[in-house]
Amino acid sequence: MDVIRTPEEQFSALPGYSFEPHYVDIDDGDGGTLRVHYLDEGPASAVPVLLLHGEPSWSYLYRHMVPPLVEAGHRVIVPDQVGFGRSDKPTQPSDYTYARHVAWMRSLVFDHLDLRGITFFGQDWGGLIGLRLVAADPDRFARVAVGNTGLPDGHTPPGEAFLAWQAFSREAEAFPIGAIIDGGCASDLAPEVIDAYDAPFPDDRYTAGARVWPSLVPTSPDDPEAGPNQAAWRVLETFERPFLCCFSDQDPITGGGERAFIDRVPGAAGQAHTTIEGGGHFLQEDRGPELARVLIDFIAATAGG
Repeated sequence: MDVIRTPEEQFSALPGYSFEPHYVDIDDGDGGTLRVHYLDEGPASAVPVLLLHGEPSWSYLYRHMVPPLVEAGHRVIVPDQVGFGRSDKPTQPSDYTYARHVAWMRSLVFDHLDLRGITFFGQDWGGLIGLRLVAADPDRFARVAVGNTGLPDGHTPPGEAFLAWQAFSREAEAFPIGAIIDGGCASDLAPEVIDAYDAPFPDDRYTAGARVWPSLVPTSPDDPEAGPNQAAWRVLETFERPFLCCFSDQDPITGGGERAFIDRVPGAAGQAHTTIEGGGHFLQEDRGPELARVLIDFIAATAGG
């Protein structure tokens, strides 16, 4: 596996992102290792809040949420998925599979950090990966929250907009990460924030993971990960610990997706599901402090559950 690493100077003086980096080496699944980056803020003895990003962002997306969660007394873990942020980046699209992404995060979260009593929040691919971790070892999770995500099992045909996004990500001559994120927000991002989202990707050699991720979403029953996601749903349909949906009101990609969780996950019954107003697909960017408060209140309300 050919792997490149974004130079550290790319991450100097990013607005609002002064967190200490942490690194761990994990098995790449191909006979080598990958260095994975994560944020680890707050008291080491506190139960962890795990925040997972999706396509095509990185841990910078959570910079507005980490401080209020830490101020509330929580330990906050925010990994960069392999291929994103400060984590290593395999250069070939074929190096990336859904199963490998799950295995890479499992190695970090379960094997190296050995997190337990986890409060999990995932958005976009953060949910697709994180919910597989929940299904793999539900006893590690005290509660789950999701926003603007899903767990596709191949039975729902993709819409035309998603198919166009898949084609663009594969075929576009340029893949402007920051501009893509800006387009997925309800607010207009400042130029320096767009530049910060671009920082991990100095040129197109670094974008293989971001370009291929949309094509890894299971969109038909014969997809290799349709079966594993169906199995994950069977576990979630028995998950009785608190499960909260906090989707935004201005995401054309996942709008209405919360119903699948509310209708099928027992732990979603009776929870204070909320709609984050004024949030686009990247609700952490548009309404980060508000979303953090939703998680803080969720943890407090279910601490004895």
